[in-house]
Amino acid sequence: MRKSDLINSISEKTGIPKVDVLVAVETFIKEIKENIVKGENIYIRGFGSFITKKRAAKVGRNIKKNIAVNIPEHFVPAFKPAKEFINEVKGLPAEG
Repeated sequence: MRKSDLINSISEKTGIPKVDVLVAVETFIKEIKENIVKGENIYIRGFGSFITKKRAAKVGRNIKKNIAVNIPEHFVPAFKPAKEFINEVKGLPAEG
């Protein structure tokens, strides 16, 4: 499913015009990106967490030139699904 498919689906299920759904989805994505860049995590109960993970500095290898390359410590965005969400995907009954 692409973003356009998601927007169409939300619009059909809610009756909200596609343009309004597009604005809401774009704003949601923008807010997530801005907060992750600032180092703030986002927690959505029952769905999951958008977090930043710290990658330690390491020595990599450029295979073409056969030389060692230092990769500095850095942060990467990550998504950690909630247990309920994982269980739904697995087809297990809801806990609680």
